Amino acid sequence: MSSWRSWHRPLVVFSAAMAVLAVVSAIGLVVDDRVLVGAPIWAKPFKFSVSFVVYCLTLAWMLTLLTRGRRIGRWAGHVVVLTGLIEMVIITVQVVRGKRSHFNTATAFDSALWNAMGMTIVVLWVATLVIAVLLLRTRIADRATALAVRGGLLIALAGAALGFLMTLPSESRQAVDGLDAADTMGAHSVGVPDGGPSMPLTGWSTTGGDLRAPHFVGMHALQLIPLLLIALVLFAPRFAPLRDAGVRLRLVRVSVGGYAALVALITWQALRGQPLIHPDAITLAAAGAILTAVAYGTWRALRPTAPTHPTRDAADKEPVA
Repeated sequence: MSSWRSWHRPLVVFSAAMAVLAVVSAIGLVVDDRVLVGAPIWAKPFKFSVSFVVYCLTLAWMLTLLTRGRRIGRWAGHVVVLTGLIEMVIITVQVVRGKRSHFNTATAFDSALWNAMGMTIVVLWVATLVIAVLLLRTRIADRATALAVRGGLLIALAGAALGFLMTLPSESRQAVDGLDAADTMGAHSVGVPDGGPSMPLTGWSTTGGDLRAPHFVGMHALQLIPLLLIALVLFAPRFAPLRDAGVRLRLVRVSVGGYAALVALITWQALRGQPLIHPDAITLAAAGAILTAVAYGTWRALRPTAPTHPTRDAADKEPVA
């Protein structure tokens, strides 16, 4: 594990700034009683700033793993910082103005800000893709670590790309938006208007599909899969099978496959206009199949591996005449 002093400094500094903004936003949630699209107006900058803290710190660590293309990776990190800063400035400015930052085309100024956000998020995604490609080409000694980093990055990229679905015109979503339809482009929810009944904390719809759920779950594979590997290493002294590098590799394989399947499932659920917390029988059956496959894969991963050629191994141990 590399020293944190070698981490990409601009990403670390930006993460610290986002932590400060998270505190400011949390105060705003307490002292500012304004509500926008059914949610406290400071909820969006709070969630985005917290997300950027963990996202950028993870990338700052991953960049230390590069053995080639370090200069390109460093510049990609700079791009992530710049685009993330632009996005957070726009979100905060719109909060101060009491306006929506996302999907808002009510005025020329609102539309310009929304278009700027769209461009910056595309550039941020491409910069992350560049880092992912560099890490795919990097030789990482521990195979479990390599898979956790690469699998987490690829799923995170897929999860981030799901955000683009929210910007697409949708006849069903525009129809339920009523009078606001002419002033918006895209929506979080599917089958119901944004701002309806929602889950606490996340704000995800409880009456229709919500594309923010797979977007969020997918993006945070970037942290959760490497954290799983760290947990396996920490528990290795207490659980003998985890001391085997091969077992850890197989468990990471299961986690990457299971996580990817989960993201696919909740994306399918959202696109069908189904709330995350109210799955139908088909969704439950698919979830059960994924859970069963993960459980079976985990059991197989923890089984001891028999010698490939036991008779040959025994013969090798016999004294030679």
